[in-house]
Amino acid sequence: MVLEAEGLTKHFPIRQGPVRRRGREALTRRVRSVQAVDDVSLTLRRGRVTALVGESGSGKSTVARLLAQLYPRTAGDIRLHGESVTVKGGRKFRAYCRQVQMIFQDPFASLNPVHTVRYHLTRALKIHGNAGKGDAELEQALNGLLERVQLTPPDRYVDKFPHELSGGQRQRVAIARALGADPEALLADEPVSMLDVSIRLGVLNLLRDLKERLHLAILYITHDIASARYFADDTLVMYAGRMVEGGDSETVTQRPAHPYTQLLIDSAPDPDRLLTDGAGSGTTPRDAGGGEPPSLIDPPPGCRFHPRCPSAMERCKTQSPPRFDVSDGAGHWAACWLYDTDVTAEAAVIAEEIAEVSR
Repeated sequence: MVLEAEGLTKHFPIRQGPVRRRGREALTRRVRSVQAVDDVSLTLRRGRVTALVGESGSGKSTVARLLAQLYPRTAGDIRLHGESVTVKGGRKFRAYCRQVQMIFQDPFASLNPVHTVRYHLTRALKIHGNAGKGDAELEQALNGLLERVQLTPPDRYVDKFPHELSGGQRQRVAIARALGADPEALLADEPVSMLDVSIRLGVLNLLRDLKERLHLAILYITHDIASARYFADDTLVMYAGRMVEGGDSETVTQRPAHPYTQLLIDSAPDPDRLLTDGAGSGTTPRDAGGGEPPSLIDPPPGCRFHPRCPSAMERCKTQSPPRFDVSDGAGHWAACWLYDTDVTAEAAVIAEEIAEVSR
């Protein structure tokens, strides 16, 4: 285990206007907040990729920024090699920043447009003490970073500005900059979503190669559950700030347990399913899961997915479900009342309907 988060929570207070006063007493008002992340727990292990999947606004990027210590957390604990990181500054925090690096979604925005590739990579090497003692060692380390991300020959790229590179090349420079710290964990926030479809696979294969050669722990954030199946070892599904399902990627994507995961997979284009539906197979219980995600300022009580869930019960509207182990094993779990061991008759009927549809 490299990096672990337990009960991670982040609420953003809503900015209010100036307080109006009447005489000596200030008018009281309710302080509200956006509950972006609630009680999220995950573990990143060496040599493994963990995918965090969910639709836009579910809190995935906020989780990455909390793990990178870019946002202060409202509650919860973050541990590196079992030791809590609680205070900014000091030797422990500097070591944390060196060992946990982030790759941002937009490579053009994350690179300074007025500086060359040499500046970006040299600065990373110097800040984290990996530049060597002389100019020759610095140049060797610089070339090594570019070769590691397959930008060869290095002389062709080292003195170019970001606007002179393609999107894929810019993202490789951003990855090289993160590697300049010699990290143990990479937090990749949708690293291919801003790239052309034709070059996404190359960047994912590069990250997989780095994971295997450098034995890195990678958090891969994406809204594309198909790429999570291809690239990740484990997959976690997030909805409205909470984790709803997790397990190894093959199990989660092929045998989804939570109704939201099933709807997420059904939303991906599938030619075989389109042909079947065109033959007149009719609608399924999962077709009822439309609507919009809830407001995180005033989220619904109970399970946050229940207003859109085709399998919702009365219990779902009042009680938030804990994690339940799914019967197929392999560490597969779902935060859904359908998998409660004391399942009600209503839940049993719905679970049987979902199982029949999945067949």
